[in-house]
Amino acid sequence: MDILHVLLLLPIIILLVLQHKNTTKRQSKTKRVIPGPPGLPLIGNLHQFFNSAPHQYLYQLSKKYGPLISFQLGSVPAVVVSSARMAEEVMRTHDLVFCSRPPMLGPLKLSYDGIDIALSPYNEKWRELRKLCVVHLLSTKRVQSFRPIREDEVFRMMGKISRDAAEGKLTNLTETVMRFASTIVCRVAFGKRYDEEDHERKRFSNLFHEAQAAHVWFYFSDFFPKFGWLDRFTGTLPRLEKVFKELDTFYQELIDEHMDYSTRPESMDGDIIDLMLQLRQENPSSSLEITVDHIKAMIKNVFFAGTDTSAGTIVWAMTALMKNPATMQKVQAEIRTVIGNKQQKTIIIDEDDVEKLPYLKAVVKETFRLYPPAPLLVPRYTMDNCIVDGFPISSNTIVYINAWAIARDPDYWENPDEFLPERFLDGRYKDIDMKGQDFHFIPFGAGRRGCPGYFMGLMTVELTLANLLYSFNWELPSGMKRQDIDTHQVLPGITMLKKEDLQLVASKYI
Repeated sequence: MDILHVLLLLPIIILLVLQHKNTTKRQSKTKRVIPGPPGLPLIGNLHQFFNSAPHQYLYQLSKKYGPLISFQLGSVPAVVVSSARMAEEVMRTHDLVFCSRPPMLGPLKLSYDGIDIALSPYNEKWRELRKLCVVHLLSTKRVQSFRPIREDEVFRMMGKISRDAAEGKLTNLTETVMRFASTIVCRVAFGKRYDEEDHERKRFSNLFHEAQAAHVWFYFSDFFPKFGWLDRFTGTLPRLEKVFKELDTFYQELIDEHMDYSTRPESMDGDIIDLMLQLRQENPSSSLEITVDHIKAMIKNVFFAGTDTSAGTIVWAMTALMKNPATMQKVQAEIRTVIGNKQQKTIIIDEDDVEKLPYLKAVVKETFRLYPPAPLLVPRYTMDNCIVDGFPISSNTIVYINAWAIARDPDYWENPDEFLPERFLDGRYKDIDMKGQDFHFIPFGAGRRGCPGYFMGLMTVELTLANLLYSFNWELPSGMKRQDIDTHQVLPGITMLKKEDLQLVASKYI
């Protein structure tokens, strides 16, 4: 670097140093300051969020700095919560203060400026939209009405795996389960299923993956608002706009097809788009006018919340069972003893049967504990100043809740890193709740922002896993040992997915 560049940078360096000194002075006047790792000039702690699996890295930091850690993400303050006690303060005691969402460029754009359930800021319209969702779209009765879809798709998936087994092929369980979960979403959301080679399936799949990536791209606007123009210069903003436009076109085509009553198939009756169109016409809310954009945002929510989360959990459960053969044998013995031979039925195990399988349910719980779908949950955003455990947290602060760390807290969980479903059958963990009432175990969040699709996701995971374990015996590919099974995850991403596909040898049990 020559002397000219040094002279040009000198004013910026001086400003940064002065800013750092002023910040230090202000903090020294505060009675209590949330501890946290030192950051770098200008970028703060941004580099610490992108250099590894964030939930694991933040867990290690919590051992040094405590269960409440402060960060500076560019110009935006952030806090990470890593204990059940702190999580309860945030999601129950002060839930109203912490129940908004940060105004991040990618998520806001793809959710039609935040008018969906998952990413909308907290306001009256969001409350009305969530009420409509809970009462009309994802109620227990409505979720049960989708039961034939779930059972039919499980039956189809069992047939696909059976063909692989008969031909001596490896089953790519990750790919198979992901396709199965996305098809359920398609049928529930807009009443259609796509064949494996269907052009529309490939289009849908490509759009889905591109939109997922767009959520976690780095945008200068999020952390350095004054330099937001760089998003266009780097190409991320044009790329985001392209993804949004393609998704919007796709959503509009689906809605138009539903509104054309002369050509729509019967399978569309009662799907999410159909229900939203009915609600739009009936207008059950006095303070919320449902628009076409609301319907599009809801389709997006169902896609993102219903595909990766369910499929990822099923794959993690099978991964854990392959690494723990004694547990695999135990859960298969339970299923095969209780269910017996049901070959005469259209589907081998149905949702009524699942309710008779306590050990299977314990396996699912333990999978959610060790591999929560969203390890840092969806970030929250403070709407006002607040005191948590004696520490001041200012408004407009991003709050991450490390559900992964909380579910592995050695002060509460015995042998926290081991896969032990038995812990949920008796003793202190028997009646633990994972719907947001027990803050030691919050894979679906809690409070006002708890996941409204919890029941739908849980039913899909339990039904699928029960049939996979009942219908087939599973082995690793030749030459592979269970200690060789990869447990790394895809990075970056909101959802915790297994990095390497799980490929197994299936053989028919019946």
